[in-house]
Amino acid sequence: MDILFLLIPISLIIMGIAVWVFLWAIRSGQFEDLEGPAHRILMDDDDPRIPRRPKLKGDGE
Repeated sequence: MDILFLLIPISLIIMGIAVWVFLWAIRSGQFEDLEGPAHRILMDDDDPRIPRRPKLKGDGE
């Protein structure tokens, strides 16, 4: 029975941290665009992600 005096406050602290993390995620915009990443996978990107530097006259090639 004495263990309840320890477990109840610990569980309330953990629940408070979980609520704080959830509210932080909502305020920082984590749930704004839930469908965008799913559609982005299906789109064909023809342009490379890494930009290539333009060739100069003295590059040796």
